[in-house]
Amino acid sequence: MTTAATAARVAPKRVALYLGSAHGDSPAYRDMTVAVVRHLAASGHSLVYGGGSVGLMGIAANTALEEGMDVHGVITRHLYDGETGHTGLTSLEIVETMNERKNRMAETADAMVTLPGGIGTLEEFFEVWTAQVLGIHHKPVALMDVEGYWTPLLGMLDQMVSRGFFNAEHRDGLIHLTEVSGLSAALDSWTPAAAKWSQKKVHTTTGAMTGETRML
Repeated sequence: MTTAATAARVAPKRVALYLGSAHGDSPAYRDMTVAVVRHLAASGHSLVYGGGSVGLMGIAANTALEEGMDVHGVITRHLYDGETGHTGLTSLEIVETMNERKNRMAETADAMVTLPGGIGTLEEFFEVWTAQVLGIHHKPVALMDVEGYWTPLLGMLDQMVSRGFFNAEHRDGLIHLTEVSGLSAALDSWTPAAAKWSQKKVHTTTGAMTGETRML
């Protein structure tokens, strides 16, 4: 059944991939990266990612190009000048700041998928997921797991729910998969929960905003 929320969100076509600029300590990370990209290619999707040529990022881009996918990279000038930028992409966008990079990737994509990575990958993941929870966008966010890499993080999220700091409905809205085969279907069938604070007034009490009441 198509709801107003799903009608407002186009079916995912360009997928943002967040993943490490290192290879990690197991070949399983590489294998999962290749499998995810091939699955997205077979499902007719194109790719947007951080524009790098090293680690899992480079593997994802090279696999996508081999599969004939349209690959759009977004990278900062600092990283590009440091010779980590991929020069063989369908298109490459060079920006000045990391915030611009994250914003452009999120704006360009119809869905977001996160694979194993480090703190930069976590930052990207949490930023787009938080924006989803707040109703800033209505795009699916998926976490692809391999060899239990995200198990500690998922445990922390569950503790946030049990301790009253996070809504279970929003926690359940995160797509978490260990098998690649269901990814495209999960992205296409995802529907958003009600946005946090969407019907509540928020009173700010700091700085120039003191005392102002606004709707988020």
